[in-house]
Amino acid sequence: MNCELLATCSALGYLEGDTYHKEPDCLESVKDLIRYLKHEDETRDVRQQLGAAQILQSDLLPILTQHRRDKPLFDAVIRLMVNLTQPALLCFGSVPKEPSFRHHFLQVLAYLQAYKEAFASEKAFGVLSETLYELLQLGWEERQEEDNLLIERILLLVRNILHVPADLDQEKRIDDDASVHDRLLWAVHLSGLDDLLLFLASSPAEQQWSLHVLEVISLMFRDQHPEQLAGVGQGRLAQERSTDVAELAVLRQREMAEKRTRALQRGNRHSRFGGSYIVQGLKSIGERDLIFHKGLHNLQNYSSDLGKQPRRVPKRRQAARELSVQRRSALNVRLFLKDFCSEFLENCYNRLMGSVKDHLLREKAQQHDETYYMWALAFFMAFNRAASFRPGLVSETLSVRTFHFIEQNLTNYYEMMLTDRKEAASWARRMHLALKAYQELLATVNEMDVSPDEAVRESSRILKNNIFYVMEYRELFLALFRKFDERYQPRSFLCDLVETTHLFLKMLERFCRSRGNLMVQNKRKKRKKKKKVPDQSVASGMVPCSPGELEAVWPSLAEQLQCCAQDPKLSLDSMVPFDAASEVPVEEQRAEAMVQIQDCLLAGQAPQALGLLRSAREVWPEEDVFGSQDISPEEEIQLLKQILWAQLPRQQGLEEQGVEEEEEEEEEDEEELQVVQVSEKEFNFLDYLKRCGPRGLSFANSTVVRAYVLLLRSYQQNSAHTNHCVVKMLHRLAHDLKMEALLFQLSLFCLFNRLLNDPAAGAYKELVTFAKYILGKFFALAAVNQKAFVELLFWKNTAVVREMTEGYGSLDGGSSSRRPPVWSPEEEAQLQELYLAHKDVEGQDVVDTILAHLKTAPRTRKQVIHHLVRLGLADSVKDFQRKGTQIVLWTEDQELELQRLFEEFQDSDDVLGNIMRNITAKRSRARIVDKLLALGLVAERRELYKKRRKKLAPSDLPHEEESLNNFCQEDLEEEENLPEEESEEDEERWRSSEAEQAQGTSSLSAQNLGQSLHLEGFSAPLLWLQNCLIRAADDREEVGCSQAIPLVPLTEENEEAMENEQFQQLLRKLGVRPPASGQETFWRIPAKLSPTQLRRVAASLRQPEEEEMLQPGLESKVPGEQGPEEEHQQEHRAQALRALLLARKKKAGLVSPEEEGTDDGKEQLKVASRKRQLLDSDEEQEEDEDRSPAPELGAPGIKKKKRFQIEDEDESD
Repeated sequence: MNCELLATCSALGYLEGDTYHKEPDCLESVKDLIRYLKHEDETRDVRQQLGAAQILQSDLLPILTQHRRDKPLFDAVIRLMVNLTQPALLCFGSVPKEPSFRHHFLQVLAYLQAYKEAFASEKAFGVLSETLYELLQLGWEERQEEDNLLIERILLLVRNILHVPADLDQEKRIDDDASVHDRLLWAVHLSGLDDLLLFLASSPAEQQWSLHVLEVISLMFRDQHPEQLAGVGQGRLAQERSTDVAELAVLRQREMAEKRTRALQRGNRHSRFGGSYIVQGLKSIGERDLIFHKGLHNLQNYSSDLGKQPRRVPKRRQAARELSVQRRSALNVRLFLKDFCSEFLENCYNRLMGSVKDHLLREKAQQHDETYYMWALAFFMAFNRAASFRPGLVSETLSVRTFHFIEQNLTNYYEMMLTDRKEAASWARRMHLALKAYQELLATVNEMDVSPDEAVRESSRILKNNIFYVMEYRELFLALFRKFDERYQPRSFLCDLVETTHLFLKMLERFCRSRGNLMVQNKRKKRKKKKKVPDQSVASGMVPCSPGELEAVWPSLAEQLQCCAQDPKLSLDSMVPFDAASEVPVEEQRAEAMVQIQDCLLAGQAPQALGLLRSAREVWPEEDVFGSQDISPEEEIQLLKQILWAQLPRQQGLEEQGVEEEEEEEEEDEEELQVVQVSEKEFNFLDYLKRCGPRGLSFANSTVVRAYVLLLRSYQQNSAHTNHCVVKMLHRLAHDLKMEALLFQLSLFCLFNRLLNDPAAGAYKELVTFAKYILGKFFALAAVNQKAFVELLFWKNTAVVREMTEGYGSLDGGSSSRRPPVWSPEEEAQLQELYLAHKDVEGQDVVDTILAHLKTAPRTRKQVIHHLVRLGLADSVKDFQRKGTQIVLWTEDQELELQRLFEEFQDSDDVLGNIMRNITAKRSRARIVDKLLALGLVAERRELYKKRRKKLAPSDLPHEEESLNNFCQEDLEEEENLPEEESEEDEERWRSSEAEQAQGTSSLSAQNLGQSLHLEGFSAPLLWLQNCLIRAADDREEVGCSQAIPLVPLTEENEEAMENEQFQQLLRKLGVRPPASGQETFWRIPAKLSPTQLRRVAASLRQPEEEEMLQPGLESKVPGEQGPEEEHQQEHRAQALRALLLARKKKAGLVSPEEEGTDDGKEQLKVASRKRQLLDSDEEQEEDEDRSPAPELGAPGIKKKKRFQIEDEDESD
């Protein structure tokens, strides 16, 4: 022992006879011991040393009993004793697995058992009882914080002492003998502490101690059985006497059978001369018959396993052991406990349970304190039911809310046991407590059915109606059977589960018989998929297929589409053609979206079709499959017409889908999102037994039968009621559901053989009768079906049972409507021909092509793939993965083609675009770029960027559309400094614009858009947009960096323009980015546009006819955006615009040379006298000076390639 610790213990005092003399430093020594315990190590060395020194027995208990008036010392001793008696599980966290720590754990547990035996005296509990009584006499206004702490410590000390488990190997007590725990309870009774516990439980002013009191009471009744406790003092009941007589009869029969066996084994000769025998038909290790060297009377017990070393079962696979042991205490203790239970039910149960439930719901309790609540519910309701059934005494816990609370906790424990594997045993014990509480609730409700009071029977009927209505209560037991694991759940749990299921089914069956028709809740989990109009339309047979029918349908659809296209309120929120969480590739979902649009049109749902088209355009903007972003309403209608007439590949129908789901049931488990649909249906009891659980599982299932057979193996240890519950359930399956073959299993037949050969088989008449019934059914079937003997080796499901009884292949004939049709030789030949013709074609899915050209019965993709594998045309199903999910390798011919196309177009402005348009095997832009880099045809990616075209004419002003084309085809080197998302978005927009031009789709040019907007009265918003672009260009020149700039309309006129579809189309033409959905509000000038490009775009907005531009009305001011204009500025602007128009006419060849020279001369003279801003960079100027020819007439001194004139007054703001 540590020297300091020894000195501290010596300074406490000494015991002389029965008197304890404390030292002067006794209080400080006690505090030092508390401090030592606070700093002990993980092996709990201080605790072990104090236990070995027996400090509690020799010092602390005498101080407690003889010096209780010394309040500071008494409080300190109580604190120290609470710490010393702390449960070993709390000290170590759990039972240690390491041998050294496990030794320390067992040592601490041994000291705790010694403490418990020392406390089993009336003196110690008498002091605690008197102190607690004095503290409870104080009112709440007189009670100090120290008093409340002392009350709590006394209750904790009593809890710790009662919590110490008994050492059964050391005590070796039999029933009706007083164990240490019984002596402790008797001391509690003699001290009057039990009355104080009842007061704390019943007093409304002491609700704060509710959980402490409930915990102490649960530990007091830990080893007791409520039904046995209720019958104490009433003499032996007739039922108990009959049970004892039956047990004695069984033992007597077995004893007599053993005597007869021993008598038959006595031979006339000595055992050494018993002889040897050859057993014909039983092979030994070799090919010869077995030689038996013992007497014939031992032949029945022969087994090939005799003498073999039994296989050792790993710890992780061993069955769970029983932790709770029930025993009968001494009679006086049981009488005291019975009286305590009666008083508790009379005065305390309802109030205490309500208070504890409130603490649990408000989360005022500690973790897992609900287990004490469930134990108290099960114990005291069982005691009330067995003693004198009075439902009013337990009315607090007799409600639907209590059923829901227990079911919720039971389900939670069940789920945690499956997920938290390290603590699975602890969760299984909690689940057992919840199951016992649920069982007692059902038993109480069942007892209420036979009550003479009409009000009680009516309450029972209401409770059963609510319980049987809810689907979760009906499926609970099936879920527990499905996940029963004997490694974590002991046999007692399985026994309680079987008995509770039997009680529930009996109550449910009786309730159904008493009611004509019972309506119950039905919840159906449906996979969350998009609403498919095609399925409905195809199933109903209303789809017009011929061109004539389509021609008749289209006029009405066109009228609806024209009305919907002009409606700006058409919502796209409910139209979602794309599932981001789906495992289906994006390309396949795009095809499904196209089919949805077509089916909406076929069903006459024009608004839905238009909404789906626009939503799909947002999801798949690439390649303009669903139209470009700036598509006009007329073009949308034409596109929908093309979709209506298109021959689209369709998915399988509903029936084939159901077959496919059956085939792939294991592959589509809980990964998908599910939607619960609640409905009502009429209840049928036999249907409930057949299919009542999730995924169609039922009690007629091998998992459930296996659990029942496992419990039936221990029929000799089971009670008669447990065996009856097992046989009743198996009889329901075999007789009521006509599924005797479900029990045709070899392990069960071995059990039947052991039962029939049991000498005490007469005591199990019900089991014997059922075993003979099942065996008779089997041999009757075996006479017809010889394969039944092989089927004995396997557990079976309902499908196999049906095939065994009705003949193999009966399932195919019985459900032919749901199974796919058989492939004929002609269909197989067509399939082979299509596969060989299309298997080497790049850029298409061979299975989709086969489905499109297959002119036979409708087939699914999976059926085609499986039959190709079956025919030997493919090695595996994995060979037919979607093209969008795998990388297609380049063949040698494709590489040569790519090299040839690169050499052909390497001098063009758009090398990559030309290659993509002309290559045979279509691939993505990224794949082509990677392959060009791998072949060494280009050194870096920027060599493949589009090149900007240069104009050679120095004085020609650019045409509007050419200017925009140059703007769209600029060098993409500036994109390298942008964020990836913005670059990709812009690249998709330019790619969409290119595809639109290549396909020749008609779109309004920016010039026509500007003119139409001027005519519609949008002159002021156009000028505001022009000024915004110019200011953005100036800011980017000054700062040197750029970022996206929002276009914020500050006037009502500009806001209306920004909402106009034609104005938005112009913005897209100019490169202005629309707001990102859900994140931005305003349109933005992209960061990639340089100042030069911005000025060019701004200048392109001034392209109306000269006569309209010269009108003074078009020079109107925009409030807050345009400064005061003066006369000479208006004149300069008119002359500049006149020169601009002349340049356009000259380029188109509409102006004579004389007019051209005159106007150009005037224009150049005016330009020379004004301030102008040149929009080309210095590098472009130098390049143009080298390349430009001699200036044309009227312009001798101008060397610029392009120039635009910007008014100074626009920059005044």
